[in-house]
Amino acid sequence: MRLINKKKETSWKVPCFASIQFLTRNKKRNPKSVAVESFLPPSFSTAMSSGGSPYRKHKNDVESGGGGSGGFEDYESPSDPFDIVSTKSASVDRLKRWRQAALVLNASRRFRYTLDLKKEEEKKQIIAKIRTHAQVIRAAYLFQAAGAQSNGVQRAPPSPIPTGDYSISPDQLASMTRDHDFSALQNYGGVKGLSEKLKTNPDKGIHDDEFNILERKNVFGSNTYPRKKGRSFWRFVLDACRDTTLIILMVAAAASLALGIKTEGIEEGWYDGGSIFLAVIIVIVVTAVSDYKQSLQFQNLNEEKQNIHLEVVRGGRRIEVSIFDIVVGDVIPLKIGDQVPADGILVSGHSLAVDESSMTGESKIVHKDHKAPFLMSGCKIADGYGTMLVTSVGINTEWGLLMASISEDNGEETPLQVRLNGVATFIGIVGLVVAIAVLIILLARYFSGHSKDDEDKVEFIAGTTSVGDAVDGAIKIFTIAVTIVVVAVPEGLPLAVTLTLAYSMRKMMADKALVRRLSACETMGSATTICSDKTGTLTLNLMTVVEAYICGKKIDPQNNKSELPSRVVSLLIEGIAQNTTGSVFSSEGGGNIEVSGSPTEKAILQWGVNLGMNFDVVRAESSIVHAFPFNSEKKRGGVAVKVPDSEVHIHWKGAAEILLDACTSYIDDNESLVPLDGDKVQYYKKAIESMAAGSLRCVAIAYRACKGETVPTDEEELGIWQMPEDDLVLLAIVGLKDPCRPNVRDAVQLCIKAGVKVRMVTGDNLQTARAIALECGILESNADAKEPNLIEGKTFRAFSEEQRLEVAEKISVMGRSSPNDKLLLVQALRKKGHVVAVTGDGTNDAPALHEADIGLAMGIQGTEVAKESSDIIILDDNFASVVKVVRWGRSVYANIQKFIQFQLTVNVAALVINVVAAISSGDVPLNAVQLLWVNLIMDTLGALALATEPPTDHLMDRTPVGRREPLITNIMWRNLLIQALYQVMVLNVLNFEGIKILNLEHERNEHAKKTKNTLIFNAFVFSQIFNEFNARKPDEMNVFKGVTKNRLFMGIIGFTILLQVIIIMFLGKFTTTVRLSWQLWLVSIGIGIISWPLAVVGKLIPVSKRPFSEYFSSIISSCIPSHRRNTGG
Repeated sequence: MRLINKKKETSWKVPCFASIQFLTRNKKRNPKSVAVESFLPPSFSTAMSSGGSPYRKHKNDVESGGGGSGGFEDYESPSDPFDIVSTKSASVDRLKRWRQAALVLNASRRFRYTLDLKKEEEKKQIIAKIRTHAQVIRAAYLFQAAGAQSNGVQRAPPSPIPTGDYSISPDQLASMTRDHDFSALQNYGGVKGLSEKLKTNPDKGIHDDEFNILERKNVFGSNTYPRKKGRSFWRFVLDACRDTTLIILMVAAAASLALGIKTEGIEEGWYDGGSIFLAVIIVIVVTAVSDYKQSLQFQNLNEEKQNIHLEVVRGGRRIEVSIFDIVVGDVIPLKIGDQVPADGILVSGHSLAVDESSMTGESKIVHKDHKAPFLMSGCKIADGYGTMLVTSVGINTEWGLLMASISEDNGEETPLQVRLNGVATFIGIVGLVVAIAVLIILLARYFSGHSKDDEDKVEFIAGTTSVGDAVDGAIKIFTIAVTIVVVAVPEGLPLAVTLTLAYSMRKMMADKALVRRLSACETMGSATTICSDKTGTLTLNLMTVVEAYICGKKIDPQNNKSELPSRVVSLLIEGIAQNTTGSVFSSEGGGNIEVSGSPTEKAILQWGVNLGMNFDVVRAESSIVHAFPFNSEKKRGGVAVKVPDSEVHIHWKGAAEILLDACTSYIDDNESLVPLDGDKVQYYKKAIESMAAGSLRCVAIAYRACKGETVPTDEEELGIWQMPEDDLVLLAIVGLKDPCRPNVRDAVQLCIKAGVKVRMVTGDNLQTARAIALECGILESNADAKEPNLIEGKTFRAFSEEQRLEVAEKISVMGRSSPNDKLLLVQALRKKGHVVAVTGDGTNDAPALHEADIGLAMGIQGTEVAKESSDIIILDDNFASVVKVVRWGRSVYANIQKFIQFQLTVNVAALVINVVAAISSGDVPLNAVQLLWVNLIMDTLGALALATEPPTDHLMDRTPVGRREPLITNIMWRNLLIQALYQVMVLNVLNFEGIKILNLEHERNEHAKKTKNTLIFNAFVFSQIFNEFNARKPDEMNVFKGVTKNRLFMGIIGFTILLQVIIIMFLGKFTTTVRLSWQLWLVSIGIGIISWPLAVVGKLIPVSKRPFSEYFSSIISSCIPSHRRNTGG
């Protein structure tokens, strides 16, 4: 099977690219080629380069929300390139600016998980070329067909090339669908003839057995496309080697190695240079392993994102399968918002409209019927519903070509990543200045004869010291300066965001949340409000009909058909069976009945079955001539059904109070048509209010009979025909119970405690919404259930923009809302400065999901259009999972702050210790190899330990993280300054007075000095190990809480201690250290362990709520005017 697919891939890819090259060459050489392109739509190039969709394209379109953010723009400082509040819609210029401003030692590693702007441009060009190629082939076919027709020549059907047991080949099928060759379809016998050739049934689909499916995959291919292989481990090793400072260190190590071997011989002379080489190799390997594991996590998450699940009909039964398991011959139901999963032919459809912009670049919606039946993979269903027969899959489709030809780039910077690049740049510049100062001071001391070696001899004497020794000394000084840069520039700081996001995204999958955009993960930590749907999110989405009003009275129980006249039951069953996108499957043996569809459809279909409905029989007795799919604006959906006596029945189903207004009569117990008078209308309205107050969804079912001749028969006329919406006969009003999720009240209360306001935005009746909101805790009491807390969508819509801004923050529940109302609410809240998360499942929710700071699509009920517009997919449609996402968002921010505190403590301490020692004595206690080891602890291992801390309940006791709050808070400044000052003081005392304190005066000077420096190095490392525990809980006293649950943290601590012991005890030649006695080991551990009580004492010191950065900026701003006055400015 693999060999067959391989051949297909090869034979398929090469000609297509050859055609593209031919087209691009001919465009330059042959002016006639312009004639073909002139037939393409004017919007072709622009639509395709942007990959645009009509759902977002038109600014005045209701669904696009007026295009953009409704006048709201996140304020971003034009002077600060790192001040990007939201990367969701940041311009390319903004993204270029921060890249250019960043101080970077290793660009390939630093920018690996950011958007590759060059590749993005190349990807757009490839897509445009492939689309042009497809359009040109189609245009050429139309010219050929038109020419043959004018000459009176009938085009010969392609000769069948039998493949396996099928009388049609994959190439014939691909050619027909790619060229939209309607004549070829007719020659094959239309849909029925093609079904026979593919051994399938247009109604029941293929047989659902493993052998049949495997055979189809072997003959026609699988619905996958060749993907570019991920980076190998060696690519990550190569990337790690590209670090500028590591390259300089390796060059310096090579020079030191050569000089050492030359002067001291190979046995002793290779240690200095070799030890640096070894340290650099260890850093490279550890870095590459960490990066490689991250890339695998992202790769797995990306595959999960592409694994769409959808329904197919197999053996007459609807089952859910992965998009990758679809085979040629499958029959697939399609509804609004679905993605067309493969190339195919329309079997049946009603008002079916397709958005083909992803393939053709045309911004208009294309209507599909029996005259235009070809459906292309990758397109979206914009309206209507229908079924399709799959004819080509995977690499035999244009979508397959498109996806195989472009690399899947996960790159996307997050606001936090950009800000951390700014922090890293600032720290790096300070470190660079310090390193240069150390280099100049040490070189000056060395060449002026003020530097002494371990035996207290002057290292350089002009005219006496050999050139080799002088160069070797200078290289050692240069190596120390470069190593200070390695430690000072926190290259791993921005990458820690990627690490914590990769970890969080993997764990969030277990919490039923699939992250589509990296930035959403951290932005969720700043969310101040969540606009949630009701059905399926706050409720269980398990609807059942519990009340029914028929023939002007309440039926008890609701499926007691003995109280109902047969005509009413017959009309009800006809309306339920025909006016639905769901289905009922019953096995031939008369086993359990399976009902499929949306929860509302399933509930009403099940009620119909309880009334005695035989779904297949009812569907066969009458036929749908026209359909009006359910519309969230009109809150109704309907069908025109032709019955055997030539009459046409118009069946409507929708919101009870809206449909009731369109009814003028009802059928009583005697099967008589009775006018709906005022009293009866009031009776029904009270029934609706009563059911809504009991948190029931109220749905009305109505119909109207028409004469057959009043309904158009022509397909084009039917397309524009408006089904009668008035003068209806009310058949039933039913109440559907959808219980609240068990833990939803607790989840809502947790949000309120965390400073996140939950708002319910639903299309349901206002009273139903009110009842559910009280049950969930969104409304605390009946006293809250009044305007503007409780508001109807049309009321909010009617407000002016100023009024909407005024009431938006007060709204807790919006009932009978349209998707546009949701969009207006989101825009108003964002203008008021809120960070808004929105849940949505429908196609029309796409603009609101796109507009919100975080769009949360529902994984079970959500359409593909909604999912593609979202940032996170909630896989179980549960509001509790949304709250978990908030916790993870806050955890990302908190983990980064822990890592910053830890890393800056190491930075400050290491820099100050070495600088003070360099200036005062011309020697540094921490050499190049030791600093590289410290850098490894601080950078890669520190990030792994701290950036992967799981979220705690403590995070939900805080208010949302402001998007402009300083990354380094006053608490963090207090903690890191206390620890850094302690380390600097203790280690400097040891540096200057260590020989006396340790009673080493009587030992050889060289050994005494090495012992002192080894103790400093050991104490410094243990200080970082113990301080790593402090960094876990910057604002809590108990830093050990939950530490044993984080196995990775404990493992890294253990690994670091083990390596430190090995370095001191066995690798002294490489690190220029000596073995320490057990007493000095205890001293090292004692110095480190003091950081724990010190941290507790430090946390008792109160800090100002005003950020330190504001104090500095106010001091600077107060100094500038006085300076100007002094200079006469």
